[in-house]
Amino acid sequence: MTADDVEQAAQRLSAVLAPTPLQPLDRVGARIAGRVWVKREDLQPVRSYKVRGAYNLIAQLTAQAREAGVVCASAGNHAQGLAYACGKLGVHGRVYLPRTTPRQKRDRIAVLGGDLVEVRVKGDTYDDAAAEAAADALLTGATLVPAFDHPWTVAGQGTAVAEAFAQLEELGEDRPEVVVIPVGGGGLLAGTAIWLAERHPEVRLVGVEPAGAACMSAALQAGEPVTLPEIDGFVDGAAVRRAGDVTFPIVRDAKVEVVSVAEGRVCTEMLALYQSDGIIAEPAGALAAAALGDVVRPQPGANVLVLLSGGNNDVSRYAEVVERALIHEGRKHYFLVGFPQEPGALRRFLDDVLGPDDDITLFEYVKRNNRETGPALVGIELGSPADLPALLARMKASPPDIEKIPADSPLFRYLL
Repeated sequence: MTADDVEQAAQRLSAVLAPTPLQPLDRVGARIAGRVWVKREDLQPVRSYKVRGAYNLIAQLTAQAREAGVVCASAGNHAQGLAYACGKLGVHGRVYLPRTTPRQKRDRIAVLGGDLVEVRVKGDTYDDAAAEAAADALLTGATLVPAFDHPWTVAGQGTAVAEAFAQLEELGEDRPEVVVIPVGGGGLLAGTAIWLAERHPEVRLVGVEPAGAACMSAALQAGEPVTLPEIDGFVDGAAVRRAGDVTFPIVRDAKVEVVSVAEGRVCTEMLALYQSDGIIAEPAGALAAAALGDVVRPQPGANVLVLLSGGNNDVSRYAEVVERALIHEGRKHYFLVGFPQEPGALRRFLDDVLGPDDDITLFEYVKRNNRETGPALVGIELGSPADLPALLARMKASPPDIEKIPADSPLFRYLL
């Protein structure tokens, strides 16, 4: 693949997609003492950049292949891109989604695809859905449209950054010194790397993965794609167990810098994008911005391009987003408290242990008359992370036996 493939894909896409906005992101710019531009792929008709790769692939199929139909696996965004492409090109398709795909994405696929696209929910992860889609393609003869691991998909996804560079030139702005891209299986990163290597090799390219699904970093360390035994599916748009066989060598050979960001940090950035910038970003969409000033620190005064990959976020997920953000910031903690089963025990805990700005957000306790003490699960939100040492000191001095639950404890699966 070459930069010409990316630019030819851009010509195909120009017939059906308008350029997405490129806007300054001053809040993040202030954080790094530089200028940050955000490419708003959340404003695509399918609310993510994935439509670029899906349309570019399907548009190049022969008439015979289109007649046989297409099939794909997706965490939600790629399926919407396929559904949009099927609608524009009149091709029948089937999409396989893991059960973790938010309801909002499932509903959007149905709207975009209409009668042309069938939705099937299979497995708990993207990789489970991918296995089902591959089996379907073998059985039916439909063309498999990979979410990232195909040259035509890669070329289509690379058009997002190429488009942003053209927009900066039209605005009379300097080209970026740094480009920061979210990473799942590596399609967007690979397409960007191909184009930048030929057109702007001086630009620093950084890929950002969720810490709980860092498959590209694992592949770079091992020298080949490896399957992660477990992943955190929260950043669903980038929660991939294995980097692509097509995308990995491109990323490796381009010597792209790949970093990871904690899911909790992604949540704090999602909330900041919403509250300060008026942008609804899904977890994967906030990955690149979350890295700036945290694990990616450009030189002061640098001009930085960030790609916001998608905005398909189910509003019902915001409770979990807030919870993860508070825990990441050190403002929310959970404890097991062994209360004496006697009158006044809870009041003494409130008076002697809690600080003036501390708030109990969870209290689960069942009294058992045949025991002297009873355990309670207590969640406490602090006014400030700096209040934690004083709280722990008061807990140590108080009569109840109190144990802090670490954030990496299996118990957290039942809290988040």
